[in-house]
Amino acid sequence: MPTFTDPQAAAREAAEALRGLAHATITIEDPRAMYEVIGDLLASTRYLAQVTDQLARNHHRSAARATTDHGDPLAARTLLGDTIDALRTASARMDQAEVSLDQASGKAGEIAWKPDDPQHRWVSIVFIQGEDADPVVEIIDRQGTDAAIEYLAAWDHGEETVSDAMENGYVYDTAPHSAADRLATSGDYALTYSPDLGYVGLSRRIDAPDPDAPASGTTTAPPLSEPEPRRERHRRPARPEASSWFRPDAIDEVAENRGLLR
Repeated sequence: MPTFTDPQAAAREAAEALRGLAHATITIEDPRAMYEVIGDLLASTRYLAQVTDQLARNHHRSAARATTDHGDPLAARTLLGDTIDALRTASARMDQAEVSLDQASGKAGEIAWKPDDPQHRWVSIVFIQGEDADPVVEIIDRQGTDAAIEYLAAWDHGEETVSDAMENGYVYDTAPHSAADRLATSGDYALTYSPDLGYVGLSRRIDAPDPDAPASGTTTAPPLSEPEPRRERHRRPARPEASSWFRPDAIDEVAENRGLLR
């Protein structure tokens, strides 16, 4: 804990923290953490510039007490001047480092990091909107999200559903949802819904395909007819610029029609 009054204790604590940071940044598994680290390092550099400048000022203020181990005040005066000059140089270079770190922080803040080869994917099972979604919303209100997930799971036809989702591009790294959605999970299922926008959707977690696995030589059986609400899930093969890869296009359509996408 900082004392604000004991410079020696504070310096020891800062040195120990920086030693820990040096070890912690040898390998950073989650690149999303780096932006925050740069920001904290930027703040630390500002304080280091202040500290080195204040050390120079305090050396100058205490000049009358300076001497050497041999009691030579003249030699101490030379040493004192060299120390002050070096501290002021360090402070100036800290200012330069602050500018560079500020630039790095600004650029790093514009980077969006993709998940690193997740072990699971999510496939869209069904998406219902408008009046067709009202009964499901009522189930959520009266019986809870688990009951709604159990109801919508009737649209899940196993491998057929997975193949259909992959064929149409409805495979995601995370459960598809937008900022306007509410999200509930149960087992491998994720329920996405928005009472305000009037839609509900169900997705299922699957094992991520092995990129090194050989392609299957079996032929795919003709698709079976789908329940009526399922036809609303796949709106169109192409995505508009405003759409998101992290939620079905149908969610984008509802949000776009209501002026929520810019």
